[in-house]
Amino acid sequence: MHYLLFYEGGDGYVERREPHRAAHLAHARAAVARGELVLGGAYANPIDGALLLFSGDSPAVAERFAEADPYVQNGAVRRWWVREWTTVVGPDAAVELPPQFREPA
Repeated sequence: MHYLLFYEGGDGYVERREPHRAAHLAHARAAVARGELVLGGAYANPIDGALLLFSGDSPAVAERFAEADPYVQNGAVRRWWVREWTTVVGPDAAVELPPQFREPA
């Protein structure tokens, strides 16, 4: 399954995250190496939060990431939450559609 980790940064997010950016990126790269984090990045225009896509058996993989993230631990992220995402289209979709909705061969 896929899980989305939402970060709410709010005002001053760019400045608050800067001292912890290297440690956050190392944390993210380790999650990628473990096959947990698929994609992640900050919102643009304005940069006031971020979205990270995880793959795993439960939301715990994304929750553990957030709890150990230097951005969260040091207050750069004001609030975070995880949502399950039912992916059905694309090469990495987690749910197979019924035959009548699949792309013709």
